Amino acid sequence: MSDVSQAAQIANKWRKKRGSLIMALHEIQDVKGYVDWQDAVDVSLNMGVPLARIYEVLTFYNFFKLEAPGKAVISVCTGTACYLKGNDKVLEKFKSELGINEGESTKDKMFHLQSVRCVGCCGLAPVCVVNGKTYGRMTPEMVPEILAEWRKTFEEE
Repeated sequence: MSDVSQAAQIANKWRKKRGSLIMALHEIQDVKGYVDWQDAVDVSLNMGVPLARIYEVLTFYNFFKLEAPGKAVISVCTGTACYLKGNDKVLEKFKSELGINEGESTKDKMFHLQSVRCVGCCGLAPVCVVNGKTYGRMTPEMVPEILAEWRKTFEEE
């Protein structure tokens, strides 16, 4: 088994490709769900990019997570169609039910809540996506049912 971290291996793969820092960070996040401090250090050392530059990228783009998200990542679409059809109220219901704000995870790390600009399902607006499962024609009343569904899923694991 190699002593080289997974982040270092990914950084080495992208090192010689121009403009590849974001691609390397995306790949790390795809693999583990977030990019932590040690990953950033490994990328810095293996790509020859200053750590400050890496953190500029990680903190500028709201896509990147610096901490492990919850098991269920709830993405509430705030694109035009979803917003006009009331997804702002759905987002508020998720916040109140979970006791967290956008970009945060519950203390038990079961749920992570985020708003996204568009999920490409405007015909089903308003839309939420939880771990890749799409929920269309959302109402605030559906939120407790969705949370119960995912809690049950995790209890069965």
